[in-house]
Amino acid sequence: MTAQHPQPLIDSDSQPYWDGLARGELRIQRCQACTRAVFYPRALCPHCFSDQLTWITASGRGTLYAFTVVHQAFGPYAAEAPFIVGIIELEEGVRMMSRITDATREQVTIGAAVEVTFLAAEDGVTLPYFRLAA
Repeated sequence: MTAQHPQPLIDSDSQPYWDGLARGELRIQRCQACTRAVFYPRALCPHCFSDQLTWITASGRGTLYAFTVVHQAFGPYAAEAPFIVGIIELEEGVRMMSRITDATREQVTIGAAVEVTFLAAEDGVTLPYFRLAA
């Protein structure tokens, strides 16, 4: 599956995240001071404000916490509507927003088990999408 999407802003805090996606890995941070997982990439832990964040490879499994169906989209996403966007709670305890693929609205339920899949976009950026777990 390929798509043309706007380029994300990649900075020194998020570079390991994007590099991991390019290798087929969903990477998040873990604070060495308080041991909590952190997402989205940043320089300081939002829980204890430590700067001792390291990168780990997440399992890629989680639970669908919430979702919506996008019926009207703009720009490069307009032709892809309708599509499902969800908030996924990863096994590691962080939540992230992403597209839910390979499922209809009727198949998607809050609490459903999901797993990461990767979309290699035409512009060279890889994005994490999720699908219902088998």
